[in-house]
Amino acid sequence: MDYPSLYRRRIIPDECILLKDDVILSYENDILVTKWNALKPKVDLHHGYSCYFFREGCKVSKFYRADGTLLYYYCDIIEHEVREADNSIVITDLLADVIVYPDGFVKVVDLNELAEALEAGTLNTTQLQKSLLSLNRLLELIYAGRFSELTDRITPYES
Repeated sequence: MDYPSLYRRRIIPDECILLKDDVILSYENDILVTKWNALKPKVDLHHGYSCYFFREGCKVSKFYRADGTLLYYYCDIIEHEVREADNSIVITDLLADVIVYPDGFVKVVDLNELAEALEAGTLNTTQLQKSLLSLNRLLELIYAGRFSELTDRITPYES
């Protein structure tokens, strides 16, 4: 299968980069799974896996330390655009994020960026609505104890 090229578009800061080193492991039924090494390695973050749920508007990533231990799950609220002309997908980060720690603690972050981007005109009201609705669906799933329905999509690809 000829997998598409992936681009990550950020609103804050305004950038769009080719994820040239991400390896697509699976792409079917609007679900895409990748493995990657950190673009900008940090003390803890070394590598991980991501599962994009395009219909649900979220990406669930499993972040690992260099020694292979789980750091946490990082969930981005996203929208995507399939560009058939150049066989690519542009994934736009809609700013709101959820971190789920191994002990089950849930932290919602970057909501202030939604307000800042809306005020600056870099986020429109349709995107704001998509972001909030997708965030709500994700949190409802987590709080209902069903987060594994998303994370289990990564497990078969881990080595």
